[in-house]
Amino acid sequence: MAAKTSRPVDRDDLDGIATALPEVTREGTEEHPVYTVRGKKFIAWRGPRKDALDPDTGTPMDDVIMVRVPGPDDKEAILQSGPPWFTTSHFDGYDAVLVRERDLGGIEYLELAEVVTDAWATQAPAKLVRQHLG
Repeated sequence: MAAKTSRPVDRDDLDGIATALPEVTREGTEEHPVYTVRGKKFIAWRGPRKDALDPDTGTPMDDVIMVRVPGPDDKEAILQSGPPWFTTSHFDGYDAVLVRERDLGGIEYLELAEVVTDAWATQAPAKLVRQHLG
């Protein structure tokens, strides 16, 4: 596992982390997967939307990933860490952060594992979280 701790991540890493968690189902499409636990979404690729425009082209981004967070303080902490994490006005008041798939390489494996596990824990039943995380 040491090799995974110091390298940037990609889509396959996110998928591996998410699907290794208890009772996770991968839904959606190959291009836009959605990860759920007992039917509750905790990570989802979004389709192009007018609230997330590419700053270089002005076109809707087609690779935005929504990740649930435990609460507003966690959201603020992640956003304060800077890119690649961001949000849009659409997510004001919603406990989630965004990241572009193309920018996953700016995240270390352990950071992604923590963020994904926290996202899962926000949606999983408390008993399942206790069983898995202690």
